[in-house]
Amino acid sequence: MSPIRQIRSRTVVLPYTNIDTDQIIPARFLRTTARAGLGRHLFSDWRYQADGAEKADFPLNHAAARGCEILVAGRNFGCGSSREHAPWALLDYGLRAVISAGIADIFCNNALKNGLLPIAVTEGHAAWLLDHPGIELLIDLAASRITRPDGAQLPFQIERFARYCLLNGVDELGFLRSQEPAIARFESTRA
Repeated sequence: MSPIRQIRSRTVVLPYTNIDTDQIIPARFLRTTARAGLGRHLFSDWRYQADGAEKADFPLNHAAARGCEILVAGRNFGCGSSREHAPWALLDYGLRAVISAGIADIFCNNALKNGLLPIAVTEGHAAWLLDHPGIELLIDLAASRITRPDGAQLPFQIERFARYCLLNGVDELGFLRSQEPAIARFESTRA
């Protein structure tokens, strides 16, 4: 995983509520354990017509969405079944953070463990962000705040250990491996 300290990017907005993991990455694309290439299937049923052509009215297909690293979505993002493929697809597409008034717990845990920053903000902050697509935000993970273009700062919370892992670019296994000398010292003192 790459460390996350700050993310400065324009936003792409999906103003829909209850975006479930099957909409994020439809089940027919779950036959792989490889992360690479899943981004092309992100929101596949919403992004593409039956013949594979892009739907012009879908926000991720707009020219202004290209290169955006922050997705702002409606409440209850990532609900539904547990699948690591959902954060993998978002990351492979190029997104690094998801902001919503509500993020499903299982999706949140999967995102944090895979290097995607899920941020829950208040309803009021979420409504403002949804009403202002394409703005540039600065997400400062170390300070746990988002700075809007008008200077307003939106605080957010991330569980302490997950925040540590994201800031340092390590997953849980990487963290445990970094503790091997201390573990070996402890084990050597046991009877």
